[in-house]
Amino acid sequence: MGQIIINSERSLPLTQKFIKSAITIALEKLNLKLQSLEINFISAAEIHEINKKYLSHDYSTDIITFDYSDESSNLIEGELFISLDDARANSEEYKVSFASELLRLVFHGILHLNGMDDDTPEKRSEMQKEEDHLLSLTMG
Repeated sequence: MGQIIINSERSLPLTQKFIKSAITIALEKLNLKLQSLEINFISAAEIHEINKKYLSHDYSTDIITFDYSDESSNLIEGELFISLDDARANSEEYKVSFASELLRLVFHGILHLNGMDDDTPEKRSEMQKEEDHLLSLTMG
């Protein structure tokens, strides 16, 4: 198992130990091996700046995934930036707990690192089913 680093300036509704355990379960289910994964829980203003600087999108978003994996290796390596503000808004909009929404976003990023995309309605639906399945395995 590779290294998992979790950074957050604000308190989270999930412990780092729980998040790491859930990631381990997801990686096993997806048959993935991890080199390293850094998860940064940040504000909407911070993710807006990252979105503008690196993706030329002038808005906030719930997650940005940077894939640093070496294509010649079967190890995934990446960095996730998750907006706590957008995650909270999502949890209220979809009437789910803030904790489950944060974990769903972690899984969303891992699925991107595994090559899944959500750029069409069909792909988005397939990705959401996989996120829901991973959530059911880790949050009951």
